[in-house]
Amino acid sequence: MSDVIQLLPDSVANQIAAGEVIQRPASVVKELLENALDAGASEIRLVIKEAGKLLIQVVDNGSGMSETDARLCFERHATSKIRDAADLFSIRTMGFRGEAMASIAAIAQVELKTRRKEDELGIRIQIEGSRVEAQEAIQHPVGTNISVKNLFFNVPARRNFLKSNPVELRHINDEFTRIAIAHPGVFFSLHHNNNEIFHLLPANQRQRIVSVLGANTNKKLVPVQEETDVVSIDGFVGKPEFSKKTRGEQYFFVNRRFIKSPYLHHAINAAYEDLISKEHYPSYVIFLEIDPKQIDINVHPTKQEIKFEDERLIYNYLKVAVRHALGKHNLTPTLDFDQSRSFSYAGGASSSGEGAKTFSGGSYRKPNEPVKEWEKVYADLATFDPPTGDSDQPAMTIASAMSKKEDANDLESMSESSELKAPYQIHNRYIVSQIKSGYLLIDQRVAHQRILYEKYLRQLSQQQAGTQVALFAKTIHINPSDTPTLKEILPLINQLGFDLKEFGQDAFVLQGTPADFDHKLNEQRVIEELLEQFKSNLELHLNHTENLARSLAISTSVKKGQSLGEYEMRALIDQLFACEIPFKGPTGRKCFIAFELEELDLRFNS
Repeated sequence: MSDVIQLLPDSVANQIAAGEVIQRPASVVKELLENALDAGASEIRLVIKEAGKLLIQVVDNGSGMSETDARLCFERHATSKIRDAADLFSIRTMGFRGEAMASIAAIAQVELKTRRKEDELGIRIQIEGSRVEAQEAIQHPVGTNISVKNLFFNVPARRNFLKSNPVELRHINDEFTRIAIAHPGVFFSLHHNNNEIFHLLPANQRQRIVSVLGANTNKKLVPVQEETDVVSIDGFVGKPEFSKKTRGEQYFFVNRRFIKSPYLHHAINAAYEDLISKEHYPSYVIFLEIDPKQIDINVHPTKQEIKFEDERLIYNYLKVAVRHALGKHNLTPTLDFDQSRSFSYAGGASSSGEGAKTFSGGSYRKPNEPVKEWEKVYADLATFDPPTGDSDQPAMTIASAMSKKEDANDLESMSESSELKAPYQIHNRYIVSQIKSGYLLIDQRVAHQRILYEKYLRQLSQQQAGTQVALFAKTIHINPSDTPTLKEILPLINQLGFDLKEFGQDAFVLQGTPADFDHKLNEQRVIEELLEQFKSNLELHLNHTENLARSLAISTSVKKGQSLGEYEMRALIDQLFACEIPFKGPTGRKCFIAFELEELDLRFNS
């Protein structure tokens, strides 16, 4: 029998390595920017076309390369950063494995132009699929210019796995902002399809954070600084009242290298204990400086995970440092800073005043007017078949107790009797509504999201939303990386009744809001949360209409912990069961759970 084991050709080995190192265009951006920094560049320009699928170009004024180094950099495990295994525990550079350039060259068309200061001429090398197509001497300024074109041109299966341009651009923005924040003394710029997204001049750390995350960030920052024998902790955390419902502005850097660490994130959250609700996430930009011998960064292909020699010690130092910073700036606990928000009422009537009406999202009803939707609700629920995935429990319908009755009037009498019993809240999170066969336990937040979601979908399809012109226009500042996304969905946002227009690179002017907009809401915050939700939904492959309706419903819905009056609870129940799909929220969570008296009796007898 002949031998079956053989060495793979370099081109195949490089493509296999590229599968780990280069997952998407953002991976290329990360590797090229890190190489520019390792070359000592003080100016770095990133040019992107079609979210990196067509072109990724990085131009720097670093040290450049000799002809030999330029050719050798495309070989696997060719690196200037380490010489032996011991060097792995004293690494200060961003790259060190020598795999990135070989991996990129294996799955793209690459052009490298570079020159050192001491050389009269530079060198140009063109490579396609690991094969050198051209090499020549050229005139070139000091530094390196590398262009990566048609990523995955020879691996169509991998190219088909790439997401839409907005999704891939978001990942590129993430990589760019992480590196730009970590190196405030370096000039960075980012262009996408000939539009400049970032133009970041050298600055101090706080100025760079504000430039990257938006002008509105400055007032949110609380400085953190602690020096210990083991680790130096520096950076900023966000004030509790500016925490968000979605993850986003959260950055850990160890020796200026961005890392992901759920363990250290837990330390930050522990420092915010009793300051923010469990549903919110604090913002932070934290820099840890530690002896490289006490960490191992060679544990993941992306180098975004590291191991600490004493992780528990770092955890405690970080928690204490953040807690001390928050206490030093006299930030008092704000358990539920959204609690005072109430439903938006037509005419501005309060929930307890005469003539109060239902909140926005459906038909208006006076406080003592009978609910008209219950009969239709029970008719629907009697035939409702729960989706797959909930089959671990017996099927149950609210009207199942009534289905055995022969008198058709029993349904009507049940709805009438249920209206006489006022709903009430549990922990300001759930609403208990009594019915003849038992009771409903309604999640007020998810139920309101369903109401708003269907309302916004109707408005986007019918284009009938009214606008209330503001007495004074407001300027909304957003993260510059979010500007392309907001511009793209701006027509849809305005279709919902907003009057929002561009007003500079990262600023928009708000001249009006929907006619039924709750003006206790902060418009700046609503737009920020809307964008965060919209970006997180991009992976779900929703169309823009569904994504926007879902995002806005989540960002403007009533919150857990918010106290509701009796009329508000009745209005929510009425409008929920007037929805086309009252059973599930837009994210798939149940809006309510039904409990039957028979089930309760069995539990007490068991």
